[in-house]
Amino acid sequence: MAGNERTALVLGATGGIGGEAAAALAGRGWKVRALARDIDRASRGWQAQGRPALEWTAGDAMNGDSVTAAAEGVSLIVHAVNPPGYRNWHRLVLPMLESTLAAARASGARIVLPGTVYNFGPDVYARERAVAEDAPQRPDTRKGAIRVRMEARLAQAAQEEGIRSLVLRAGDFFGPHAGNNWFSQALVQPGRVPRTLRLPGDAGVGHQWAYLPDMAETLVRLAEREAELPDFERFHMDGHWDADGLRLAEAIRNVLRTGAPRIARFPWWALRLAQPVMPLARELLEMRYLWRVPLRLSNARLRAFLGEEPHTPLAVAVERTLAGQGCLPGAAGAAARHWAAG
Repeated sequence: MAGNERTALVLGATGGIGGEAAAALAGRGWKVRALARDIDRASRGWQAQGRPALEWTAGDAMNGDSVTAAAEGVSLIVHAVNPPGYRNWHRLVLPMLESTLAAARASGARIVLPGTVYNFGPDVYARERAVAEDAPQRPDTRKGAIRVRMEARLAQAAQEEGIRSLVLRAGDFFGPHAGNNWFSQALVQPGRVPRTLRLPGDAGVGHQWAYLPDMAETLVRLAEREAELPDFERFHMDGHWDADGLRLAEAIRNVLRTGAPRIARFPWWALRLAQPVMPLARELLEMRYLWRVPLRLSNARLRAFLGEEPHTPLAVAVERTLAGQGCLPGAAGAAARHWAAG
């Protein structure tokens, strides 16, 4: 892929994985166009982080015409846009994907969808400890069912229309500029040095994490070899496997050293009480099974294709995440906290 073919449109560049994907693409010489409803605010937030320059274009991911216009001349569309705070997934997620499909239909671009483990229900662990890309998808959550429908729609578009797409699934996100995620919603609070780390998982249960810069780098490496891929393809990342549910917390404690925070259990009971008045509480409770079942994705297929999975050592990833979210002593990190708040 060379010349004017190295142009990408990123939907969701003001979010966690979208922002990291945009930065990674730009850092590898791609021309990157980013769609945002408020481009002045988006570009100011981007510049505050000292990231590579992007071409900002005004538009709404719900509007197929504006996405199609923004995608003119691109060879790649990163579909990393989601409703904020898990709100209105059932109403917004699939229409946004249709906007991206319309843009890919017009431009001939390949769609890249950052995926999650939500596609899989707890039943998959009973059959296989390392979940492959083609494992049965029987989620028992609403968000999981929507994720399955999204991928099924991409597969259908590939089969019936030749619209190319790529899905990269990974564990729970964390990183310096991550948006809504368990790292910043449970383990720490952006903008404060943590005194207590609240672990959502049951004792001894493993959990899969994905450091967003590694995921973005993986997406870019796959995109640069997209001509070798079928019209619809899926890969899994291993990321950071926390075998006993304590590894990430201990890494945070090691980074902080002096005044290391204590470890406590996450108060799931508080979310149950908050459900009637806090929609986010209901959404978080729905995904609790992922903290009770050690569901781990297998990256064997990814390694066979790329040769290796981009992997930042956990200690480095945790320190950069804490710094980016203003959680280290003396690091106010106002801009980073803006991004962490989404």
